[in-house]
Amino acid sequence: MKTGDQVAPQPSECGGKMVVVVDVSKSFRRTQVLNKVTLRVAKSETVVIIGPSGAGKSTMLRCICQLEEIDCGRIYVDGVLLDGRDQRGKPMRAPKAQLRLLRGEIGMVFQLFNLFPHMSALDNVREALVTVKGMRRIEAQELATAELARVGLADKLESFPAKLSGGQQQRVAIARALAMQPKVMLFDEVTSALDPELVGEVLNVMRALAADGMTMIVVSHEMDFARDVADRVVFMERGNIVEEGPPSKIFASPNEERTRTFLHSVLTR
Repeated sequence: MKTGDQVAPQPSECGGKMVVVVDVSKSFRRTQVLNKVTLRVAKSETVVIIGPSGAGKSTMLRCICQLEEIDCGRIYVDGVLLDGRDQRGKPMRAPKAQLRLLRGEIGMVFQLFNLFPHMSALDNVREALVTVKGMRRIEAQELATAELARVGLADKLESFPAKLSGGQQQRVAIARALAMQPKVMLFDEVTSALDPELVGEVLNVMRALAADGMTMIVVSHEMDFARDVADRVVFMERGNIVEEGPPSKIFASPNEERTRTFLHSVLTR
């Protein structure tokens, strides 16, 4: 395998999957957060990652979308090596131009909405289309309007974040990510900052995306969502994937005692 900016993807390692994480480790100073994690996600699959705080769930999403550099391992998206390290720790990745395009095809929605407070909902969605994708403003406005309608906010185009509920703000954030036309969507605890009565409206948007065939990796404590929507549930703890499988298996009869203990604690609260 070549190193530097000329590394070619490895189709045999990707196996036709949309997202492939292979032996990825990540530490912050002396704390190891990910420990040789491997995960493969098929196109149109919804994977929900559960586990206690500090398990490494959010860090894995941040590594996939390149907000964090990995210490070792490889990450592929749609067959392209997005990030990797060889045995000597030297970076391996696709050419820079290809990387820029690919990073734009990974949508991520965070716990906090990160909206521009001085911009309307429409402008929050439209801005990246103009500045990042270089779209004409009229085309960007049409696409932004369509995506806001898709998440149920057609009547809130001119509303500023301060005038929107938390659930509405999160739906604007989802529309902003969708407008970039990503190949995969990453959701990091997107309902944890919401009042309980607002959680459902955000989860309903995510249910619709899953039904439409969007490839999704979701970190969540919403067990009903994981049970009803996920194609696969992954349980993580201390930087490791402890167990994974279909929801019917994980929730009814997990193999690992630690999975059983965790689910008992969260389902009996």
